[in-house]
Amino acid sequence: MLPLAVAAVSVVTLAPATAASADVRFTPGAPGVGDAYFPLEGNGGYDARHYSLNLQYDPDYDQLDGTVTLTATATQNLSSFDLDLSGMDVERVKVDGKNATYKRRGQELVITPGKGLRKGKSFTAVITYGGVPQTIVGSPIVFGSPYGFLHTPDGAFVGGEPNGASTWFPVNDHPSDKATYDYTIAVPKGLRAVANGLLTDTQNTLTSFSRRRAATNASVFKWREDSPMASYLTTIDIGKWEIREGRTPGGLRNYTAVDPELVATQPDAVNFFFSNTSEATDLWAKTFGPYPFNTTGAIADDARFNGEPLGFSLETQGKPVYSAVRNTGTIAHELAHQWFGDSVSPQRWKDIWLNESFATWAAWYWAEKHGGATVHDAAIATYNSRPFPDPAGRPFWSVVTADPQRDTMFNARVYSGGGIALQLLREKIGDEKFFTLLRTWVAQHRHGNATTEQFTALAEKVSGQDLTPFFKEWIYSPTKPALPQG
Repeated sequence: MLPLAVAAVSVVTLAPATAASADVRFTPGAPGVGDAYFPLEGNGGYDARHYSLNLQYDPDYDQLDGTVTLTATATQNLSSFDLDLSGMDVERVKVDGKNATYKRRGQELVITPGKGLRKGKSFTAVITYGGVPQTIVGSPIVFGSPYGFLHTPDGAFVGGEPNGASTWFPVNDHPSDKATYDYTIAVPKGLRAVANGLLTDTQNTLTSFSRRRAATNASVFKWREDSPMASYLTTIDIGKWEIREGRTPGGLRNYTAVDPELVATQPDAVNFFFSNTSEATDLWAKTFGPYPFNTTGAIADDARFNGEPLGFSLETQGKPVYSAVRNTGTIAHELAHQWFGDSVSPQRWKDIWLNESFATWAAWYWAEKHGGATVHDAAIATYNSRPFPDPAGRPFWSVVTADPQRDTMFNARVYSGGGIALQLLREKIGDEKFFTLLRTWVAQHRHGNATTEQFTALAEKVSGQDLTPFFKEWIYSPTKPALPQG
């Protein structure tokens, strides 16, 4: 009788589970995360955990070919999901090792696996693709400056903020979904590839670049970023480099790569970047708390578009990119971003002041530490230099620091206007509480995302003051506030 009893119990316990399976409803993931500035950037329905980028780049043809493996966790029962990919040609897609169907819809790569993905399930998507990455040009967001994937005479220079990552690889392209990364990058022999994180391996081999008739000598560089990273902070920079590796006086790794074209006109460029990067990294570690990544450094390229020099630098994670030899204040600014922007990233693009105002304040602090104007004097001078109402075509006070709108998200008020607000906050609550606030902020949100509301709440908690009127005037108002008296 015992076997029969067991069988009967088995039937009873299995039947409800089978019925439940039949009732599972799978739905498509959203084509965007709902960001007010970039409605289609990012995607819903899954949490990206890791990207493995296996890339070949051939500068002679501007051709990038790759296989990207995404490891993710479904956050709903998924019938399909999207990745962001602008341009490029997709050859095939696999999900969990099986062929998946896909279609292109604008910047969306819509992937439908053979069967639904259960909520909470980890899955892999492998996308094989290639093409010539297109540089973003004419965008008012960055004042018309080209950005994203920039083709240089000897390779590539990549600065993707805010939405340039999806021009060169399929990705959940929004800072709210961070992931770890590794890169395997093959380039023609004689060139080097530099990326985020640590260099883990270098090999010389024969590689069949897609636009060449025969295999050619190539070098393969493997990099790994094992701290969570927002997609706009990813970079691959390809060309000829003069490299200096070492450690800062505080003991942190420093990997500095400089284009020989810059060294030809400024022979001390490598040492200049290495030493100032080391000094700034160590200063910020003492000021803001432990450095959040496994390396600091610099990537300085003679980067041009249609022969014209690029005008920007960018805080790519672990090693900022510079399109020329920049001053020490710029280096200090970009390295402050390793805490404010890279480790603590904006939850929404409207929170961009949490990156730029803090890095601007830090650059003023750096200048003061090196014999320049005090932060107070720099803030007041900036305040006095900006009349109100704003002159025609030169918006400043009319831009709301904590919600600047997409096309003016990099307006000067987000930088120096927010820097003024931070300095006045410092003077209102005192140095001890101000620096406690900054260190607490980066510690609480290390490797995560945060919002303006979280910062203002923490400021009130640390200071013990009602700061609502202060923040209303200095980061939420579209007018020029009066300076505090006394």
